Amino acid sequence: MSQYRLIKNKLARLLVFGFIFISPVMLLAQGGKQNKKELENKKSKLKAEINTINELLHETKTSKKLSMNQVAMLNTKLKVREELISTINSEIRLINNQINSNQKEVNDLNANLTKLKKEYARMIYYGYRNKDSYNKLMFIFAAGDFNQAFQRLKYIQQYNEYRKKQAEAIAKTQTQISEKIVELENKKKEKSQLLTGEEQEKLNLAKEKTEQEGVLVQLQDKEKQLKDQLEQKKRDSEALNTAIKKLIQEEIKRQQELAIVDAKKKEEARKKKNELANKTKEQKNKNKNNTNPKTNEVKDDPKSTENKPVALELTKEAEVLSADFASNKGKLPWPVTKGVITDGFGPHEHPSIKGFIVDNKGVDISTTKGASCRALFVGEVTGVVNVPGSGRVVIIRHGEYLSVYTNLEEVSVKTGDKIASKQTIGSVSFNDDEDKTMMNLQIWKGQKILNPSDWLYR
Repeated sequence: MSQYRLIKNKLARLLVFGFIFISPVMLLAQGGKQNKKELENKKSKLKAEINTINELLHETKTSKKLSMNQVAMLNTKLKVREELISTINSEIRLINNQINSNQKEVNDLNANLTKLKKEYARMIYYGYRNKDSYNKLMFIFAAGDFNQAFQRLKYIQQYNEYRKKQAEAIAKTQTQISEKIVELENKKKEKSQLLTGEEQEKLNLAKEKTEQEGVLVQLQDKEKQLKDQLEQKKRDSEALNTAIKKLIQEEIKRQQELAIVDAKKKEEARKKKNELANKTKEQKNKNKNNTNPKTNEVKDDPKSTENKPVALELTKEAEVLSADFASNKGKLPWPVTKGVITDGFGPHEHPSIKGFIVDNKGVDISTTKGASCRALFVGEVTGVVNVPGSGRVVIIRHGEYLSVYTNLEEVSVKTGDKIASKQTIGSVSFNDDEDKTMMNLQIWKGQKILNPSDWLYR
């Protein structure tokens, strides 16, 4: 019996030991796939933006004129190029992580394969030593009762099944190793391509910096003229902001007046309803010959808005529009089909004139000659004015938000028009002296100005 106990114990050890290694090898989670896709999308957008800037620069270079607009576009291109290089670096870091992960996984799979083969060899050796069917039958018939014999039979069956699974596990692990090695080689090739692309972008960046410096040197001879232009632009900008604020204040006043008119109409309707109710009571009292003078009193409605100050309240339609506009932050379409931001929001130093501070209430968007301007979102035109130095200006209300489009040549809408998203509202003005087609976009919430860059789709 001791021999059979030994056989049983060996079988038990083999099964327990084997089940540890027969477990399917879990592949490492393919983390970073989404990040990789996001980086590739960002890289594509940055390259498209650089192509757009190159097209705009080509337009300015054909005129042989040297202007601050060229410097602005070159500065923008340098920033975009640097962001592109940074994005490529992020991709390379991601690829490095994936290479390291794949290499570790290959090493783990190889280690596990060695253990599986070693254990399988022990099983084959043991099986060879105990291949005689007589030994197996004796092992079964030596059981103390029927249940024990049945358990020993199941034990042998499990052992045979386990040997089959062990062989399958070895084959599967070998396949996984081969696949991982192929994936590893592909990642290395991808990294090599990214490194080549990064070197090319760095060369482009160096070339563009040289070009920018050359333009700046040429513009230094015209510094006084440029400062005069900037001072004039500053005055034009102040006049524009004054005009916009006036239009917004007039719009707020108009909305308040409408609210007051609406409140008066509601008050009149309430009075009429109350008078009708009193007349009905009087008639009932006459019919009953039981008139009570107190029942004829008209009590003041505590909710009445008569003689009370009326605050600006948005209609339900305006509230919905406002909520829709706010929910589209970062997803709004550009006011031109092709363009780049060449001057950002807020106070900052001018790129050409050191020490000259520009305070942009919106963003300057350079575009192609003859470009159309379109609305960011559905709304209603609340103002169309002509401001000297800033061209035509269109203001569109989106609930409590307003979008302002300046420096338009022609305007195809008027105050009161209902506007659809992306609807053409005019054309962008071309400045022959500076050889540029540029508009300024502003976004307001009430009388608070916001950064349009945060709202446009990038």
